[in-house]
Order: sequence, then structure tokens, then C-alpha cells
Amino acid sequence: MSNLFNDLVEKLSGKGLSIVFPEGLDERILAAAERLASEQIIKPILLGNKQEIQQKAEKLNLTIGGMEILDPNTFEGMDGMVLSFVERRKGKVTKEDARKILLDENYFGTMLVYMKKADGLVSGAAHSTADTVRPALQIIKTKKGVQKTSGVFIMVRNEEKYVFADCAINIAPDSQDLAEIAIESAKTAEMFSITPKVAMLSFSTKGSAKSPETEKVVEAVRMAQERAPKLVLDGEFQFDAAFVPSVAQKKAPNSAIKGDANVFIFPSLEAGNIGYKIAQRLGGFEAVGPILQGLNAPVNDLSRGCSEEDVYKLALITAAQAL
Repeated sequence: MSNLFNDLVEKLSGKGLSIVFPEGLDERILAAAERLASEQIIKPILLGNKQEIQQKAEKLNLTIGGMEILDPNTFEGMDGMVLSFVERRKGKVTKEDARKILLDENYFGTMLVYMKKADGLVSGAAHSTADTVRPALQIIKTKKGVQKTSGVFIMVRNEEKYVFADCAINIAPDSQDLAEIAIESAKTAEMFSITPKVAMLSFSTKGSAKSPETEKVVEAVRMAQERAPKLVLDGEFQFDAAFVPSVAQKKAPNSAIKGDANVFIFPSLEAGNIGYKIAQRLGGFEAVGPILQGLNAPVNDLSRGCSEEDVYKLALITAAQAL
């Protein structure tokens, strides 16, 4: 396991944080939960029928000691959860509708986080991104001053660590969105002991090309610098001008970024998604994420093709976000 995760384990040990896993019958979830519980890093809360989960664990030769199992169908606190959900949705649902909605594991699990009965949620092994993110946006909601959540990857190769955003959520972010993503991504970087130097990327460096696409990034830089004046942030940059000191010296000699950027903000989802996958597949980087940022409490989304190791690592990240 990389130093990134060794550091997280050290940070989390003894903190007593709990993470809820709505997909309690998934064998990857069960295996990762057993590991987290046995290492006493995180207390897993599995959702589902207790007897079915116990039978599945026995079949897989897994032990479920140190975990909590909650079934939405028999949950003793459901009446209180229904009232809390109706209040949170500001009358958009009736009590009867709320009771039906909360039988959905993702809604139930997200309410556990909202009601502070869990510190974070990890889902997506058997659900779509929308199934995971929609309850989070309706219940937990974004932090004050943040309009939209965004998805980042931590790119890790040996001792190298970089943040790529947004690679998961916002298809066509505008200038305000990009400024928000940049500031939130810098906070995420700090969580992983990365001192952020943020580059706002484009196909142009400091006015070498002009178009609505480049002007969008220029405006995003202005807005981000205005909102976070102490943050080392600049743009617009082509990737080489942000990353290679000799190119930075030629293309942007007066910038605070000297070819030493470590947080990269892509101008669109297609650019971010393509960029992180090129780094992963051609560059040999491990892509950790997507990590959702900007929410009031941590909720993270797994790929449906995830491994037990992916579940374990994303649970560590989710718990670290809760600290």
C-alpha cells in the first residue's frame, strides 16, 4: 500500500469513525468491511437483512464482528428518521412517501450520515453514480458558498501525488464552477499532505489563443484569486506550461506557478476524464477516486467494477474527509 494510505491509516487510528455501506450483501463490500473492522481503523455499518448478510459472510469465510448491521425494514428509529427527512425536504414529500423512499438503502444510509449516526457513506459497487449522489445532494447538500459538488482523483505514482479535477461530475462547468472546483480541490489536496499549487488548464497559455473557451478559464482564475487570495493559483495554462519548469519559464515567466503545479483544474469533464485516464493507463499512475467534494459530509461513489481494495481505500478517504 502506498505512503498515501499508510498516512491515512495513521491519521484515522483511534478516531472511532464509522462509515455506512448501503450494499451490505456485496462480497467486495463485506471483504473490505471485515478488513477495516479487524484493523480497527473504521467501524463499518452494513445495510441489509442481518440474517442474509451473516449467511453471505459465512459462505465467504468472513467474520462480521466489529460491524453494525442495520435493516431499513426493521430499523427502530424509522419514525424519527421519517420526520427528519420530511423536514429536510421542506415539505416536498409526505410522511407516507418518505417512509417508502427511506427503504432505499442509499437514502437510508445518507440519512444516517445527516443525523450523525455515521461519519460518511461509500456506495456504488452495485448502484449508479446518480443513485449515490442524488440522496447526498437532496439531504446532505453542498457546503455554504459552494453551488455544486465536484469529483477529483488523486493521482499517485511512487512518491508523486497530484490532484485532477473535475473528472467525474460537471460536464460543462462555467467560470464560477471552475473557480469553486479549484478552491475545493486545493482543500482536498491539503487533506493528502499536498501543499496546493493550482493550475487552471486550457489549450492556451496566458493569452496565446483567444476564444470563448479560453476566456472562460481566464475569468475563473480571476474569480478564484479574488475568493482565495492566499492560494497559489494561476492560469490559463497548457499542461506543459503548468508542469515543466523550462516551458513555464518561456511561456509564463511572471507566474507564481513555475512549472511546479500539483493541482490541475480541467476546463470540462471530457478533458478531465480523458486526462486522468491517460495518466493512469500510459503514465502508470494509480487513480484514487472519484472523491466527491463540496458536500457538508462525505459521501463517495465507487465504480461498479471496483475491487475489494478500491472499497477499502475509498472508505479510508471518506473517513479522512470526516475528520
